[in-house]
Amino acid sequence: MKYLNTYFIILVLSSLIWSCGKEEKKEEKILRPVKYQQVGFLGGQKVRTFSGTAQTDKIINLSFRNSGIITEFNIKLGQKVKKGDLLAKLDNVQSRLAYEQSITQLNSAASQMNTTKLSLNRVRSLYEKGSSPLSDFEAAKNSYKTAQESHESAKRGVEIQQEQIQYGYIYAPEDGIIAAVTSEIDENVSPGQTVATLNAGTDMEIDLGIPESVINGVKENMEVQVGFTSLQNKTFKGKVTEVSPAVDANTSTYPIRVTVTSPSNDIKSGMAANVTFDFGNGKSSTETIVIPAHAVGEDSNGRFVFLIEEEGDFIKVKKQQVSIGNLTTEGFEIIKGLSAGQKIATAGLQTLLDGQEVRLQ
Repeated sequence: MKYLNTYFIILVLSSLIWSCGKEEKKEEKILRPVKYQQVGFLGGQKVRTFSGTAQTDKIINLSFRNSGIITEFNIKLGQKVKKGDLLAKLDNVQSRLAYEQSITQLNSAASQMNTTKLSLNRVRSLYEKGSSPLSDFEAAKNSYKTAQESHESAKRGVEIQQEQIQYGYIYAPEDGIIAAVTSEIDENVSPGQTVATLNAGTDMEIDLGIPESVINGVKENMEVQVGFTSLQNKTFKGKVTEVSPAVDANTSTYPIRVTVTSPSNDIKSGMAANVTFDFGNGKSSTETIVIPAHAVGEDSNGRFVFLIEEEGDFIKVKKQQVSIGNLTTEGFEIIKGLSAGQKIATAGLQTLLDGQEVRLQ
């Protein structure tokens, strides 16, 4: 009896271990992601929204035109500045040394010019008395002329070195607000190195890229609606101010610029913006259904689409035969087989199967 009880306990434990191991081997079902679109009428897809970034219409990168160590730095993030304010300066050791050398050269050139002038006057007097040949007189004139040119060159050198000293100062070029600070006092900087950024504009602009399919519908002075992710339930008016005629190689879109015509202090530079364009005339056809051309497939039975059917959490695709009409700029007109409001797959038609379970993307 003791052995039977032991055998029964071992049998129960084995069953539990086997069932647990079976549960661990159960794999989660992987569903194919499918892009989709809701079926609409011709002319109903002409309102498009694109994302961009807000910035003021005039952004100035502040930098020195000389190299050196920053000895004065009156710049803070968010600081309001007035045109002409001294913001920063360098030690200017090399520029001051070059200026002093140019002064020395100017003094030397002035002394040489005075000497040659006295020599010219002496030779002229002798020549007029017939005591000096013409060649000596001509040589004296040439020496004086050369000394004059050297003196003028030295004067220009002094002026240039004075400007070089000014290159070690940064003055506010416009009224504005400091938007970024990238350097500190005692830092060694190079010519052209940005030390701060000044927002000097009064208008807020949105930079964004428009795809090739709709760029021809964008015109200068076109009115748009602008919204910001951080400013919910607020919409601002805007207009297109710049349209690039060439595509950006990095984004494969056409850069455009939109100016916000109803400005607000709530809009800050760098905010993510959504710009809505109306490429239609505000009217849509209530009789003609249209779907993207790439959503239509073809097999031996004719043209078809994959309908999205939802039953609770269960989503599957169903192959639906359709009759198509003309090809428009928005896609194929649908004569038969679909109705407005239905959802269809818009990508991967060659790999989808009728009745396949999917998840929407």
